[in-house]
Amino acid sequence: MSTYTTPELSVDVTGEKLELLTLLQDQRNMLKVTARNLSDEQARKQTTVSTLTIGALIKHLANGEANAAKVIIERDETAEFDMSRAETEYELAEDETLAGWLEAYGRNAAALDRVIADADSLDELIPQPTAPWAPEREWSTIRTMLLHLLRETSHHCGHADIIREALDGQTTMGAISEGQDWADAEWMQN
Repeated sequence: MSTYTTPELSVDVTGEKLELLTLLQDQRNMLKVTARNLSDEQARKQTTVSTLTIGALIKHLANGEANAAKVIIERDETAEFDMSRAETEYELAEDETLAGWLEAYGRNAAALDRVIADADSLDELIPQPTAPWAPEREWSTIRTMLLHLLRETSHHCGHADIIREALDGQTTMGAISEGQDWADAEWMQN
């Protein structure tokens, strides 16, 4: 399987679980590369017209990993999205650190991977919390939930890359290709 990084899984899985978790871990790694060598101040810095910051995106995705695991484990048919979470979801507060959220992201990712590894089937239907944007109860397979998280992580990796490039010029692809023979090719410099 072609990946941008060398994804190492914390669980032993095969087949479709291996493929999906490997791709998700690759995207998690890409996000971590985007945050590499940033101070807390830089992680809080808004560098585009958006209010998003690298630290806030990592916090959001760390919470997303934990929430996905919780939804799968609890299977609560009466669950509602906690709107109070949204108040601070996209903000790296002054009392929070990038290192702390990166640690939480890794811990929450490993916990979700364990839940996926332990699932009998990716076809299991899981009740989803209702929310203002999804007022009717929906049921999703674990596969669909995992694909949603992969899409969400990839989406925010793009945000983080743009924020980082505006911050100091680093691009994620440039950072992961540094020192590679092929990276010195003229087409890579444009």
